[in-house]
Amino acid sequence: MVTSLFEHERIKTTLPKAREAARLAEQVITMGKKGTVAHMQRAGAFLLKPAMVPKLFNVFAPRYANRPGGYTRIHKYGHRFGDNAPAAILELVDNPNDLKYEMTARAVGWELHGKKVRGQSDARIDVQDPAAISRIVEKDVQPTTPLATKSPLRDYTRLNIMKALRYRSKEDIAEFSLRARDQVVRP
Repeated sequence: MVTSLFEHERIKTTLPKAREAARLAEQVITMGKKGTVAHMQRAGAFLLKPAMVPKLFNVFAPRYANRPGGYTRIHKYGHRFGDNAPAAILELVDNPNDLKYEMTARAVGWELHGKKVRGQSDARIDVQDPAAISRIVEKDVQPTTPLATKSPLRDYTRLNIMKALRYRSKEDIAEFSLRARDQVVRP
């Protein structure tokens, strides 16, 4: 299951299996971050597809180099048809199709647009300008920014911004702002 997670970066399974696979995936990614020959051999013995070992050391290790842990995320989504087992999506964080990243961008766009429509927003915030959205997002990404500071976003959305963007690059933050704007401005 860990090999499938590394291959697809997101898998659907039952909740107990997802929890166990997440624990093992964390250990294997930590091996990849260490980068020694011994850890490469241990990871190769653990993974079922030998083609995943270079991906572990060349793709995932640099992606998670600054992250101290927490490389996986589990999303619960109801129960499986048939046996009613609790279902879950297990994904690697910071992957190109990260669910939390996408859902938080949508929430930012809709919250800013809603405040603008209701007239509660500051007149200087242009919801169609990605630079204005980017300034708001960059302020909320920093974990040192207390939630008590004034922001046009709800506290829960600000926490999700911090979780989704904390270890991402400036380019990812700019793309996040574009995705937030795209939720408001649709063709």
